[in-house]
Amino acid sequence: MAVTNEGAVEGRFPTAFLTKGMLCLVLATLFAGFFFSNGLQALLNAWQLPEYSHGPLIPVLSLLLFLKQLKDYPIDPGPKRDRWVGVCVVLLAVIVGYLGNLARINDIVAYATIIWIGGMLLISFGWETGRHFWPGVLHLVYMLPLPGVVYYKMTTSLQFVSSEVGVWFLQLMSIPVFLDGNIIDLGVMKLHVAEACSGLRYLFPILSFSYIFAALYKGSNWHKAILLLSAAPIAILMNSIRIAVAGYIVNYYGIEWVNGFSHFFEGWVIFAICIALLFLLAWVLVRFNSEHDGLVDALDLNTDGLGVQLGRLQYVRASKAMITAAVLMATAAVSLNFVPDRGTYKVDRQSFVTFPQTFGTWEQFGPRERLAENVARTLGADDYHQVTLVNSEQVMPSVGLFMAWYEDQSRGGVHSPEICLPGAGWEIAWLERTDVADQMGFDESFQLNRAVIQKGETRMMVYYWFEQKGRRIAWDFAAKFYLMTDGIATGRTDGGLVRLTTLIQPDETDAAAEARLQNVLKDVVEPLNDFMPEG
Repeated sequence: MAVTNEGAVEGRFPTAFLTKGMLCLVLATLFAGFFFSNGLQALLNAWQLPEYSHGPLIPVLSLLLFLKQLKDYPIDPGPKRDRWVGVCVVLLAVIVGYLGNLARINDIVAYATIIWIGGMLLISFGWETGRHFWPGVLHLVYMLPLPGVVYYKMTTSLQFVSSEVGVWFLQLMSIPVFLDGNIIDLGVMKLHVAEACSGLRYLFPILSFSYIFAALYKGSNWHKAILLLSAAPIAILMNSIRIAVAGYIVNYYGIEWVNGFSHFFEGWVIFAICIALLFLLAWVLVRFNSEHDGLVDALDLNTDGLGVQLGRLQYVRASKAMITAAVLMATAAVSLNFVPDRGTYKVDRQSFVTFPQTFGTWEQFGPRERLAENVARTLGADDYHQVTLVNSEQVMPSVGLFMAWYEDQSRGGVHSPEICLPGAGWEIAWLERTDVADQMGFDESFQLNRAVIQKGETRMMVYYWFEQKGRRIAWDFAAKFYLMTDGIATGRTDGGLVRLTTLIQPDETDAAAEARLQNVLKDVVEPLNDFMPEG
């Protein structure tokens, strides 16, 4: 058996393909499949969403990238002292996966799966060789669903950017248009830049493609960086053009024409245009690089011998590190059967229907307010409460009270007002996180967000915080952290949100409006534990 300079194997492979090393690798993989099954199921569920429909292609592309890199390294199945680094990485993957299973947050288990793949590569090839295969492993991140907090923040940001650029295009075409949040008012109708039109549908797959594109590009590193970072601007630009064209059609041809246009230009059509723009950008970069004759020469698209490289798995050695990894994964998979199924932790709480209607000098004005069906569906709360409170001594100004409760936040959970309010057309003038325990005379820490939002000349003062097992938390990422720790420690993944709002009257100061919120806050907190329990 001979090896070329590139490391490709020439000749025929031995007939006994299932060597001891391969057997250990197969067993480790099978046990890993059982251990990481919840994470793999989370991936399959996410891949059914339009934003992650490209997911099944990611492992295939990562494998191809790995095989292309493998051609640069000769066969070296002999003893290596640097395989144990991989065992440590596999152990880390088991720990992360175990915590994810305990917390019932399957996305964490999915992240641990990628760590495990990296560890197995280090065991199979040793640290000195295996560490060079990180591009293919890192690319697997693109198949994962984003954490909910990150997803909604990114969605909202892209909505605003797409709306503003789309409106700018419409104004260039002399079409009268007004932007209110992410609602484009054309006079004859209003276009809402919904989540499906935020650009994420094209952004995630084109980010993956640009990563592969940059990895295969043989130019300078700064060229690679440009190709990698250009994905987001290209996707947002195409989405903005899509919005502008939809507005043009509505303005000149009517609403009945826009639905057909939207369906035609959704998904893969926009993706194909984005990829074409990426190729165009690469072609421009190649024009400034004298080392390559053209774009084809600048891209490493040679796929010869990839099948041969895949056959090199037969040379995986049954090293002590590989055997240890197989035993470790078997132990981890079996141990999950002995972890008691805590199920969904049922919290003993009262429904918001019984929430008090009177707080000191404040009382509920009118019946409970119901959210629109689409808003309630997006909110996804198991129970919510929205009322207007007025002072019995002075009807105006009023205070709005909104509360939402989630029995299980591991598959979604609370949406921060920092995201929802701008989507409704409100602009956040300023926002700060603060602890009001001393100011309000509370015995324990009470963190909340203080914000002033405005829409035109209308301004509002807002208080809001997250309820997480008796904690009052201002930062949404901290709330998610406590969600994970509570899930691991007790199995509880419930939580909620409380928001107070009041109009700032034209003739009053911000401090006066805030004093009104603080007056209500003192009375609302007292009965809150019955509806958002600490224990």
